[in-house]
Amino acid sequence: MSRLLAPAALGLALLLGGCATATSPAPITPGGQAPLLPSVLFPGDAESFTSWRCTPDQSLVTADPKGPEGELRLWSAHGAWRLQPAVVASGARYEGGQVSFWNRGDAAIVETPRGRLECQAYMQRQALTRQQRPGVMFQGRGNEPGWMVHLANDRPEATLTLDYGTREQTLPYRVTTLDNGAGRVILQSGRGDTPFELRIEAGACLDDMSGEPFPARVTLSVEGEQYRGCGQGIAP
Repeated sequence: MSRLLAPAALGLALLLGGCATATSPAPITPGGQAPLLPSVLFPGDAESFTSWRCTPDQSLVTADPKGPEGELRLWSAHGAWRLQPAVVASGARYEGGQVSFWNRGDAAIVETPRGRLECQAYMQRQALTRQQRPGVMFQGRGNEPGWMVHLANDRPEATLTLDYGTREQTLPYRVTTLDNGAGRVILQSGRGDTPFELRIEAGACLDDMSGEPFPARVTLSVEGEQYRGCGQGIAP
């Protein structure tokens, strides 16, 4: 997971936190259509994600624009930005509010009112697509032991796969928190005899074994155990 250790990085986190709105709408009961998840959990039009190792010490994740006019999505440990292309003499520059991301090849500079990060590209991963995961709106996964969760795109159902795939169950869920501004979602089981809780939050996440980049941190609580990992929204 990403870590913030220096004052400049802390300023970056505070800036992101200021953009969020804390809202908890009335719970959505099981049945009917699947809820619309916050857009910051998805790659947009991007086909791949890139992780960046930065100084002061932290990691960022970007969804790579398809062309020079494309939007850049940027995640830190504490939230997300959507940045638009700006004119620059060399490389590519993206701006949104008081945040800018300027990269030239594998190097990038991120600037905020509270500081500057110097970053180096570390790893790229192709974004998951609906063709690869038919019927899936969101996928989360983790390691030790290996686990995975799929949220269906057409109904409020979660498929939990635990213990390296040896246990699998599909259950209805209800939404107890949906905060679009912060990119935060909390789901709970729709069945009293099989409780679980799934927390999804927008933020830079690196797989703790492969190092692959993701735009969301995921925590699954089930049967007295807590599983942590990363995830991605999957657009049609």
